[in-house]
Amino acid sequence: MTQRTTIEISKEYLHFAAAHFTLFSATERENLHGHNFHVQLDATAPVGCDGLTFDYNVLKTALKAMCDALDEQVLMPGESPYLEVEDSDDYVTVVFAGERIPFLHRDITVLPLRNVTVEELAQYFLDSLRARNEIKELEIERLTLRCASGDGQWARAEWSQAEKSE
Repeated sequence: MTQRTTIEISKEYLHFAAAHFTLFSATERENLHGHNFHVQLDATAPVGCDGLTFDYNVLKTALKAMCDALDEQVLMPGESPYLEVEDSDDYVTVVFAGERIPFLHRDITVLPLRNVTVEELAQYFLDSLRARNEIKELEIERLTLRCASGDGQWARAEWSQAEKSE
């Protein structure tokens, strides 16, 4: 019988500060505001004959890079049915319900999400991790990623090896 373990990665540096607004409908949204987001990851894998699962520094490094890329950014959903994103030489302009909101290119990141929520961010981080070649090579059976926008407000996205064939 193969021994399995779950490595829990919850480091202080796995966070990012970002601004966003949640879209509720074609005409209703929150005001632009910010959060200090946090990310945690559980990875379940078999323990090898050497007593190791895998080098989980690979996961920590990838998560830190993703957090760093979103830090101090305005996050906008690129796949929202309620929002248009216009890119020009000078600005990225977000159009919502007739409002035109300009941002400097350096201040905004448009993500392939329907909304900027912890639910969507958790799935985004999980999918981004799974797409990385160095992580595909690891013998991971299950990943659970959690994203929080504050104390006591977490969303979780999960993947397991059983879903791999789907």
